[in-house]
Amino acid sequence: MPKLNDDQQIRHLANLELLARQVVEGFITGLHQSPFHGFSVEFAEHRLYNNGESVKNIDWKLLARTEKMFVKQFEEETNLRCYLLLDTSSSMNFPEKGLNKLQFSIYAIASLMHLFKKQRDAFGLCLFSNKIDWLSAAKSTSAHLFHLYAELEKMYNNPRVNTVTNITDVLHHIAQEIHQRSMVIIFSDMLENNLDTDKLQSLFAAIQHLKFNKHEVIIFNVHDKQKELDFNFDNRPHHFVDIESGAEIKVHPGKVRDAYRASLATYRHELELKCAQYHIDLVDADIHEGYNQILKTYLVKRNKMI
Repeated sequence: MPKLNDDQQIRHLANLELLARQVVEGFITGLHQSPFHGFSVEFAEHRLYNNGESVKNIDWKLLARTEKMFVKQFEEETNLRCYLLLDTSSSMNFPEKGLNKLQFSIYAIASLMHLFKKQRDAFGLCLFSNKIDWLSAAKSTSAHLFHLYAELEKMYNNPRVNTVTNITDVLHHIAQEIHQRSMVIIFSDMLENNLDTDKLQSLFAAIQHLKFNKHEVIIFNVHDKQKELDFNFDNRPHHFVDIESGAEIKVHPGKVRDAYRASLATYRHELELKCAQYHIDLVDADIHEGYNQILKTYLVKRNKMI
């Protein structure tokens, strides 16, 4: 199994389907060493037996091993609806060399879809920038999975240029469009507001709309930690170009690094506080760190929901 955070090895995989299968199967292989001991993908999962209910679904083999009575839960009992929202604005095309934020998110979403299929969870996909560009229904069939893979491959091969994002309006629309009590998973660099903490209020009004409609929300805050958070650039003059607006500036990184980090830290702290206030999982997703944390976060949230 190749290292999942090694972009050179990932690029040798033939397509998203193969990548997703290798990522998920490699992850599941390691689950016996994790808090998910006993996780199975052949059926939904186990739950403790409640006195008085039917004994037809008791797992007798597990009873013999554990001396506890567990019931097998099948698809109709545990099926979830999961919607994956992918920010396709131009800022997601950073960095220009190697694996960028958009590509990382596409790989991660493909892996989650493969896991959804194994779990028999229904899943849908939304591609958005300053509006919803494409939204699918939530289904759990193989044909649906390959259809969404095809849409992801189109986006991978045709990234958007000079496109801004408006995640606030998108989330308000999604809250109205999708089935209540769904899991909403957002992949975005969360840079719409240009580090403006005041504008976070409108964003979280939209997220509150999702929570009001009983949706569970996970935000994967996708970033290149070395460049975007640490601002680790060579100490020489650089020519920076805003990928979304095209605005340009020439600056020496060493002269603005401290101010940039301070501003970013304030913005991220406010974002974390708001997510905690609304019981939203906010996960740092460094594009150089691989996909295990993303898969594990989903499984934790899923287990809480069912």
